[in-house]
This record gives sequence, C-alpha cells and structure tokens, in this order.
Amino acid sequence: MTEPGRPETEFVSEAGELVRPYVITRGRDLPDEGEFALITLVTAATDEQQRPQRLSPEEQQILEMCSSGYLSIAEIAAHSQLPLGVVKVLLSSLAEGGYLVVRAPVPSARPTNKALLKEVLDGLKALTV
Repeated sequence: MTEPGRPETEFVSEAGELVRPYVITRGRDLPDEGEFALITLVTAATDEQQRPQRLSPEEQQILEMCSSGYLSIAEIAAHSQLPLGVVKVLLSSLAEGGYLVVRAPVPSARPTNKALLKEVLDGLKALTV
C-alpha cells in the first residue's frame, strides 16, 4: 500500500535495504564473537577443484578476493561493501565448507618486567667492561 504522493519505488527500496542482509546470509546467525575479529586473516583454500559451483554472488566475490592472498575481515567488508555482520556470516559458512583458510590474529604480548630487563642490561654492561 502506498501513501498518496509518494512513489511506490521508495517503499520497495526501503524494504530491500531491510531484507537484503537477511537474504544474503540466508537467515544464518552471526558466528561466535571470538571467531572472526576485525584483524583475523582469511585466504582461499588452495584446492581449486573443491570450489563449489553453487555459491551466492557475494560468496563468489569473497572467494575471488581471498584467492590472491590473505585479507583481514575488515578489508573484505570494505572491498565488498557489505555490512560487517553479513561478511562474518558468509566467511563462517565458507570456512565451515573448507573453502577458506582462517588465521586467527596473534595474541598481544604480555607486558615485560622492567626490573628484569634492567638487571639483564646491567649484567651485559658488566661483561663488556
């Protein structure tokens, strides 16, 4: 139903924007929070024969992007111009199917003990004198 004076195409475009992510992800939920961080690196699996013939256009686009090397989740979302949540759902599906290799980010190092480092430095200075 349309409002008087408002074109019907405006309603269709508004509905399309609301439904599109759900349609792209086929209603799947977001993966676990820790599974795909923004800096998680992803690349396509090397087995070209394993690639499925029936992927959505968005999944094919992601596989093509990842076939040239590792990309972060943030880069994939930016290049594909898809919402980050949608990209995470598609990546999760592709990884479960064995089409992607996912490399978790390197955990940050623990803070160093400054007292221990000073002792080591003092010991090295004592050896050179």
